[in-house]
Amino acid sequence: MTTLTEGNLQITFPCGANVRKFDNKSHGLLRCMKAVDFVVEFTDRVSFIEIKDPEHPCALSKDSKQFIKDFRNERLDNDLYYKFRDSFLDEWACDRTDKPIDYWILIASKKLTKVELGRRTDAMKSKLPMFEALPESLKKQWKQKIVANCGVFNICTWNKNFPNYPVKRI
Repeated sequence: MTTLTEGNLQITFPCGANVRKFDNKSHGLLRCMKAVDFVVEFTDRVSFIEIKDPEHPCALSKDSKQFIKDFRNERLDNDLYYKFRDSFLDEWACDRTDKPIDYWILIASKKLTKVELGRRTDAMKSKLPMFEALPESLKKQWKQKIVANCGVFNICTWNKNFPNYPVKRI
């Protein structure tokens, strides 16, 4: 098993998953490109994982409230979009885009409802080149999908959707 840690959150992945911390200093392009937190490669797909933790124990109350307000008002959507896009470009340039890519966003906040998470998922899907949303003419031309799946979760909904990759606060 492999465990990812971001702040005081941990996600455990089964053996066989190739896990990379992606937004660290060794990336080299953080000065001009945004990056998701983790890239996880499975045998049949790749997951880009972005984690936001407004309820981190060290977070200031006013900052947490502002984050939730910005999240609800779509002010974070562009940042989340660019994190996917730039991470995809980096993976493409390194010739690592031969599998379907999923984009999973974990917002570690108990204050967000399933409805709000669903709205943000729909908003992200509308901004990303989701294969299912392409016109039929493009589906025939594209040799591979850019984004296979996308979802926005809190800890509770993450653990329900991904019981084999549980997240917990440490």
